[in-house]
Amino acid sequence: MKSSMKFAIALGIGLTTASLVNAQTKERTVTRLFWQDASDQSLKTGDLKRGATWKLEPTTVAGFPQLDADKQSHVQMRLADGILLAGIHDTEDGEFQSGWVAIDSGVTKDTHGNHAHWHYAEAPRVLASRLDDQQGNPAHVYLYESTFYLANDKKNGFTVVEPAVLRTAKSPRVSEADQFVSAGGGHITLAAVAGRVAYATWIDREGENLGRVDVVGIGSNAGKRYHFHLPSGGLHGATTNSGKIFFAPTDGVCWVAADMELSQLAADVDVNHISLGEDKQGDPKRTGAFANSGNHVLFTVGRSTNPELCMLDAASPKPGLMKLALDVAEANTIATPVAVQSRTGERFALLFEESRSGEQPEKLHVVALDPNRDGSYEDAELKSLLTIGRSSIEGHSGHHEATAISRSFVAISNPGDGTISIVSTRDWTVQTTLRVGGTPTRLLAVGG
Repeated sequence: MKSSMKFAIALGIGLTTASLVNAQTKERTVTRLFWQDASDQSLKTGDLKRGATWKLEPTTVAGFPQLDADKQSHVQMRLADGILLAGIHDTEDGEFQSGWVAIDSGVTKDTHGNHAHWHYAEAPRVLASRLDDQQGNPAHVYLYESTFYLANDKKNGFTVVEPAVLRTAKSPRVSEADQFVSAGGGHITLAAVAGRVAYATWIDREGENLGRVDVVGIGSNAGKRYHFHLPSGGLHGATTNSGKIFFAPTDGVCWVAADMELSQLAADVDVNHISLGEDKQGDPKRTGAFANSGNHVLFTVGRSTNPELCMLDAASPKPGLMKLALDVAEANTIATPVAVQSRTGERFALLFEESRSGEQPEKLHVVALDPNRDGSYEDAELKSLLTIGRSSIEGHSGHHEATAISRSFVAISNPGDGTISIVSTRDWTVQTTLRVGGTPTRLLAVGG
């Protein structure tokens, strides 16, 4: 009797163990990845699968335009409602072919209470595109409240693209898919709020447009507009958070309260300035791009000399500057932070340390933004430091990029190695590095 019971217990343990092994080795799709390949300016995709091993089989997105790698290049791409919008730049000031391409990811989502199921049955397809000599060479692509905005530098304005309209497109080129708004000048950066108001910057460092910001109505506010000036020019960077608009001029950071109804006059705009200190030459420090993490705005200063991660609590009536010094090898540079959350809701900033010369190791700095979870980032600290693959920097291209895969994993591109690495947000270790070939740069994950 005792022997029979022992056998039954052993059999049960064996079946349980076998079930666990089967569960762990059964292959499933974790997410669908899209990445720009700088080697031939194509757009690649592949379903990331996990079983006994990780798998990723890259393929080119069907129907994506064949770009001239000598004259055209990708700029940023964004994701909204399962649609990717990729900006295309040309080397001839927009007089060759620039514009945008929209892709349906083919990923659908079923929501069930507190969780969702993702389906990857459909292949990605091009929904609509606009590539010609009239698009003003967009250099930035933004996403605000699930609406795309492209900065058309050579046209002194921006284009609004609605995902809902893209889904109804019946041809690969449709005039109703986008709307051009005249605002901003030169190398334009942009912040938009609730589809009602947009703030577009001018790049000028001198003259009548130094520090100029155009405030324009969109949606129900269309037709309203005015402009004001910041105390310094060279504007390169804008974002919105907690009812405020933040700008990156040559001196520090400036912010204003969002004018949702465009009811102010230029003279009424209260411009607030936050100093970032001075460099060794006595010049004011500046930044060039922002990221948002909850109600905080993140950015870096001193990219290659005494770099720091900076944080502003946008929800505060008077946001104060918080800094964390970063230890970066000489001649290496630190990139704009990427904000992610872990499975347990912890907030992190990912910062790539890159080497243009290829002589120094390249690393990923993982900063825990709020270790004690009190809502303040004053206690931000370095959580982990990973050695990663190589970049392949040429102009604005060839940098590493990261994209969150749900809250369990992050995918990072290694352009110089032709690989994509998967990093766990639980312990910040590299789970696998997958060879995809080419020069993978900007990437996005859909589903997971």
